[in-house]
Amino acid sequence: MNYIKSFYLTNRFFAVAGALVFLFMVGFAIPAVAAIAETLFYLALVLLLLDTLLLYKQKRPLVAERIMTEKFSNGDENSIQIILEHRFQQQVFIQVFDELPVQFQIRNQQFNLTLKPGEVKNINYSLRPVKRGEYDFGIINAFVFTKLGIVKRRFQLGQPKAVSVYPSFIQMRKYELLAISNQLQQSGIKKIRRIGNNMEFEQIKNYVAGDDYRKINWKASARKSELMINQFQDERSQQVYSVIDKGRMMQMPFEGMSLLDYAINASLVISNIALKKGDKAGLVTFQHKVNSVLPASSRNMQLNLILEHLYKQQTAYKESDFSQLYISLKRKVTQRSLILLYTNFVSVSSLQRQLLYLRKINQQHLLVCIFFENTEVKELIETKADSLEGVYTKGIAEQLAYEKKLIMKELQAHGIHTILTPPKELSVNTINKYLELKSRGLI
Repeated sequence: MNYIKSFYLTNRFFAVAGALVFLFMVGFAIPAVAAIAETLFYLALVLLLLDTLLLYKQKRPLVAERIMTEKFSNGDENSIQIILEHRFQQQVFIQVFDELPVQFQIRNQQFNLTLKPGEVKNINYSLRPVKRGEYDFGIINAFVFTKLGIVKRRFQLGQPKAVSVYPSFIQMRKYELLAISNQLQQSGIKKIRRIGNNMEFEQIKNYVAGDDYRKINWKASARKSELMINQFQDERSQQVYSVIDKGRMMQMPFEGMSLLDYAINASLVISNIALKKGDKAGLVTFQHKVNSVLPASSRNMQLNLILEHLYKQQTAYKESDFSQLYISLKRKVTQRSLILLYTNFVSVSSLQRQLLYLRKINQQHLLVCIFFENTEVKELIETKADSLEGVYTKGIAEQLAYEKKLIMKELQAHGIHTILTPPKELSVNTINKYLELKSRGLI
């Protein structure tokens, strides 16, 4: 029964069958043609049986295995490999269709291979998911045919497999490796010189042989008539909270991925950098209410906890309530911290409704408001208008871009640090701001 289900006739078979039918029809009028048609019919029948025998004489002539990671990185290209090995005694041609998760909506992916006897071939391709969650891969379908090309045999290979798409750990590792090798500048991260020492003053003490002469306090030495030096203690670690707005304004897509997922990816990156710099990383998410609060910590498992929290974030994209955010931060984050707020304001009026709460948060913490530049609007502004409609469209685009600049000025006028960034450059610009504030001793 399985043989019947795997048996397919090719287009070549139907083309030959159609030609034979035509010859038989002509043969009614011309007996010589009928004889030729009959001969060709038996020849075609023999070739059909031969082709079938070549494909079906072995039970398991084709083996395939799909190799991929257990977790995919959201927004990145994830590699997948299919290994094919066949045991046919002749050269075969294979059409491979991998059953991809429905989230990708890819229906035309096909790989065409030619395998010699005993040959092993690899198929390599990549997929870029744009949403977090579970993705289900099906089986691998392979259609095999010989040079005769009359019959195809279908193989259903491999096993269905589910993978979890997590926030971009590939991006996180990239910046981590660059930070370790001091090559952050290659990715656009600025090198910022820290003013002063990377330590806090503790006391003045007597100079002892071996002390750093650059720390000599000459005024104190003059008063005491002996060498005195400044003693410093190591800078204390600071708390860095990534606060993610999951409201409706974060639903806007860019290159298939929502602004919310860009913010989630950047939060993972900056949390990892902060932990590497000796600071404590924490996480807060909210929309109409505060959904989760992960207290800042520098323990070994903190990054894994942040990753799991980010992976599980779900949203209905409701109206964001900044008053709930302010109340929650006041109750649960008692130590002055760096608050990296990922949100998106599109107009000054939308900012004015939340400005009171942002100012109150900034009074207790160091607030950085991060919102997004619409790159499509920027492209419209740079495009030359060649019609009246184009002039109106360009004017509206310029107004929208101007609103973003007004939002920045309004926030800065109240002492709130801002980042206006394209979604693609979110992680780089956030790291730059963090390093800048740290170098200035503001956190």
